[in-house]
Amino acid sequence: MTASHELGGHRRPHTRETLETSLTTTQNPVNIAKQKAQSLFWLVMGSPSEFTLAEMVEMENIYKELGEESLDSEFCERLATSFSFTANRAGKPAITWEQVQSWFEDRQKESRPRVSPSPLSLKLFVDLSNAKISSDAPESSRNSKGKVTDLSELIFEARSSRDNAWYDVAAFLNYRVLSTGELEARVRFSGFRNTDDEWVNVKRAVRERSIPLEPSECHRVKVGDLVLCFRERFDQAVYCDAHVVGIQRRPHEAASCRCIFVVRYDHDNTEEAAQLERLCCRPTQ
Repeated sequence: MTASHELGGHRRPHTRETLETSLTTTQNPVNIAKQKAQSLFWLVMGSPSEFTLAEMVEMENIYKELGEESLDSEFCERLATSFSFTANRAGKPAITWEQVQSWFEDRQKESRPRVSPSPLSLKLFVDLSNAKISSDAPESSRNSKGKVTDLSELIFEARSSRDNAWYDVAAFLNYRVLSTGELEARVRFSGFRNTDDEWVNVKRAVRERSIPLEPSECHRVKVGDLVLCFRERFDQAVYCDAHVVGIQRRPHEAASCRCIFVVRYDHDNTEEAAQLERLCCRPTQ
């Protein structure tokens, strides 16, 4: 299910749909999923109603500072222009002032009767986004209090509650704070339409994207490690969290790994053997 962001020469495919081509064919199932995902990607990224996470954080800061003044049409027009010319929006549709104003209007409606976001939950949201306010934004937005770290190069993944699988995030569409104080974000999964958007728990189901491994990097995987494993079944092929419970090291060339990794999936405790090409490691490993 992915637009498959490229890292280290690899592309990591995801799919939550049934694979139309049998997994037993000679063609690599990973490549099949990748090809399907690529054909869907631009349908998602072409949506004119999406804001990037950086833009949402910036508008949130502006709203906290200006309140109703942020609804001014001239201000919205200047902000939309600054968004449209940032590097993060390259290849995406330009933002209109009506979209910006609509976002502020929705934000104003949400803030009236509902539970106000706690400072901690907003900090979690900002820390997750790590968006940098653009230098060409209106002055009022650059004067917002607080510092947001620039991690614009990071790519996030989120876990779907429908199948416990992790998918690349194309966009963070909105956020909300529950009565329990927990923060949720509404995400658009890469390669999927808006009908598959989900509210996910920021703390438990959103994280920096897992990293595919080169054959020469198999030594990085150790027993006990958390990995993201490409799980193939008759009706689906998805990436799920698993822990490595055994490793059979085999001599091999740098261009091709022959080692066997036994993994146990976290959500159902089933075990299976997998080769390195099916594994992605966490960035901290």
